Amino acid sequence: MQTRYLDRHPGIRDTFGIVFFVTCVVIGAILINSFVFRSFNVDGRSMQPTMHDGDKLIVNKLPVTASQLQNKEYVPERGQIIIFKNPKYDDIKNREEYVVKRVIAFPNERVRLANGVYTVFNSDNPEGFDPDNDNDGEPASPTTGQIDVTVPEKTLFVSGDNRTGENSLDSRNGLGFIPFYDIIGPVSLRIFPFTDIRTFK
Repeated sequence: MQTRYLDRHPGIRDTFGIVFFVTCVVIGAILINSFVFRSFNVDGRSMQPTMHDGDKLIVNKLPVTASQLQNKEYVPERGQIIIFKNPKYDDIKNREEYVVKRVIAFPNERVRLANGVYTVFNSDNPEGFDPDNDNDGEPASPTTGQIDVTVPEKTLFVSGDNRTGENSLDSRNGLGFIPFYDIIGPVSLRIFPFTDIRTFK
């Protein structure tokens, strides 16, 4: 009875096995990174005191993937911290390809910034409300600037948590509105520094 070639050459068989295993690991990592979770580093101080320069974050991409599978646009919750592609990335002054900010307002909502406080107006709240009321006091105050804008369709108004002076480039002072299609996903976990691990809503 003739034995198979690979049985007669166990070294080649083992090499094929290792190559197959490594290939599966690489493909699995790519799929996880593309559709499930992705890690990012905080660069700068725009999200202080909530996040600091060098923090390592895990972004949950499952909600975005689920929306795409349903042929829908993913829309985060107000107050969530999200990662998105920088719409000003090609600008020489804005070298960060990905940015972390907090969601303030949605399409067709009016955002007013006066006396250091954001106020959002919509059909349910014609008198306006403070979008930071449910953020456990994390965004720094007061918020520098003065604006009165309406958020365009299919975009978000976002802001950093470090809002005094020029500490955060965001929708109120040059970053502009963020298209839904540029959203990578909500931040779900800070894994570094190890002494400050926490989850986010």
